[in-house]
Amino acid sequence: MPITTLYISSNQSNSGSILITMGLMQLLKSKIGKVGFFRPIIDDQGEKNSDIRFMLEYFAIKQEYEESYGITKDEFESLMVEGKHNESIGMIIRKLDRIKEKNNFVLIEGMAKSVFSQSLGFNINLELAKNLDTDYICIINAKNKTQNEILNEIKIESEAIKHQGVREFMIVANRVSSKDILPLKSKIMPQSAIYFAPEVDELNYITIREVKEHLNCTVLFGEEKELNRIVSTKLVAAMRSDHYLQRVSEKALIIVPSDRCDIITATVLALYSKKFPNASGIVLTGNLPLSESIRTLLLGLDSLTLPILTTSLDTYQAATQIDTIKAKIASTSERKIALGMGLFFDTIDTNRLLSKLDTPTESIMTPAMFEYTLFEKARRNQKTIVLPESADERILRAAEIILHRRIANIILLGNEQEIVHHCGILGLDISKATIIDPAISPLLDTFSNIFYHMRQNKGLHLSAAQDAMVHPNYFGTMLVHQGLADGMVSGAVHTTADTIRPALQIIKTKPGISIVSSIFFMCLDTKVLVYGDCAVNQNPDENELAQIAVSSAQTAKAFGIDPRVAMLSYSTGESGSGEDVEKVKMATRIAKQMQSSLLIEGPIQYDAAIDCDVACIKLPESEVAGHANVFIFPDLNTGNNTYKAVQRSSGAIAIGPILQGLNKPINDLSRGCTVADILNTVAITAIQAGQE
Repeated sequence: MPITTLYISSNQSNSGSILITMGLMQLLKSKIGKVGFFRPIIDDQGEKNSDIRFMLEYFAIKQEYEESYGITKDEFESLMVEGKHNESIGMIIRKLDRIKEKNNFVLIEGMAKSVFSQSLGFNINLELAKNLDTDYICIINAKNKTQNEILNEIKIESEAIKHQGVREFMIVANRVSSKDILPLKSKIMPQSAIYFAPEVDELNYITIREVKEHLNCTVLFGEEKELNRIVSTKLVAAMRSDHYLQRVSEKALIIVPSDRCDIITATVLALYSKKFPNASGIVLTGNLPLSESIRTLLLGLDSLTLPILTTSLDTYQAATQIDTIKAKIASTSERKIALGMGLFFDTIDTNRLLSKLDTPTESIMTPAMFEYTLFEKARRNQKTIVLPESADERILRAAEIILHRRIANIILLGNEQEIVHHCGILGLDISKATIIDPAISPLLDTFSNIFYHMRQNKGLHLSAAQDAMVHPNYFGTMLVHQGLADGMVSGAVHTTADTIRPALQIIKTKPGISIVSSIFFMCLDTKVLVYGDCAVNQNPDENELAQIAVSSAQTAKAFGIDPRVAMLSYSTGESGSGEDVEKVKMATRIAKQMQSSLLIEGPIQYDAAIDCDVACIKLPESEVAGHANVFIFPDLNTGNNTYKAVQRSSGAIAIGPILQGLNKPINDLSRGCTVADILNTVAITAIQAGQE
């Protein structure tokens, strides 16, 4: 019988169990249709439990908050005092059963043992895990512990789990000093399910948002996304501005009375200076109105990204209360989430974990599953992707997440000082990216000469080749061509033509393929379809249409989709005639000649291609009809309108356009792309590079 629940808990507070819970939920949701979340016991502090709020919001779990926990800690301990042990356990089991009825799997997170009264005399989490008949994951807080202390604690916990009659799933020692991880690994049995996760300082930092909420501040300046900036230290500014500037540090929170105009202006100037660290934000204290002249000055800045908050507390009260804030991970904490996910997937052997779960396979593919597949394949490939549009904020935000989650290595093109400065203003960490400025790169002359020799028979002069290579798209494409990068993603700022033209001139198309085409992955609720060509070729002839079909099938296969290709038309089989129908018929024949093993049907209408009932009537003998997953549209007008209609009317997620037919992967973004679009496209490009 496969495992359908997992119980996660720790013996001590601040063990970072939410990171393991978060990583497991990401993994489970990508492999299992419906996963619920449950906390048997929660603190009753008058506000909603932060872990439940985070899990429900971030993972879009369709549960009400009230059904996501059993009872409160006070209720539980009161029942224990009254001798009603079984009654308390029964209450928890009943609420968990309701969650289990709605889901294929439930992830259970217990409270740390240390928060319960020592008079209980037993480990409440092990008691619950036994009564809930679930496998158990123990999280050990290894912060500031020696190797022997960590190993002894693992042994004690493992013995306690067995003694209680609970099934041990794995033990994770979290917050381990990086220098101790390899020695610790060498001292455990290779087959044991024991993992060591390093301490990541940034996960312990509070954010500006947490300061705002804890102090009940008002935001004077700064957009919503800027509230996610981390705070590594706080600085009470009570000295002259020139002395203050000597003490300001990177990611500091500046606490200063509202009437200290000199400190406010000095902090803002430091942000835009390339000679000073960048503060994370300012908290103005004393309940004094901000000087009108300073307000006007700040409003006149084009892009003030520094959050400035105001509180009614005085400076001492504010500083004291900020010290009491505990760092949390919220659904808006993009940076912390990315770091946490990276830590989990680097630490845990997920293949082994999944085989241990023995999860039932389902013939569905949700968007979450597809995204997980993309990121996991990309992580395994670890390719290097060029992002030439480094001036765009979306690109920089995506680059940070890609690097933190280790989806790919990143090369940013542009002036290094300006990129670093821009990231500093935005509060982003792209320190692991490689930055190349085409204008001053030692590669410029080499690339120009290569391009000149490639295109001189087309009338290209050396000076024109040099001018072209300064352009980031040309320089980035040449990096890919020369094997210094594995792929490129562009288009957030540039047009599709600006992206494709250098690729056609430098990368060129694969043997047997004369055109570059595109596909979209259409992620529906329970399946992923491939649509081509919806972005590049306006009116392909029969030969080009056949090449698009073959390329699309190959792309689908590379991403785990067993292709069944439908060559779409307004007619199915022999039911219609006309020039457009004949083009699709001929294209289908050519595609079969190009790849005889390909399952392909055409001409066929969309309903017959996707609906089994319609297919039984119109093409009952077809292996594709009713089961198609690759849809080839006869022209750009039809394809582009159809993918947008499906996307907007059904809520499907459209990932693309993904370019195909090139010798090496170059992909185009929409100029209206989101950070999520960029993440997906980079992952896809990395996977394509792994297929070369």
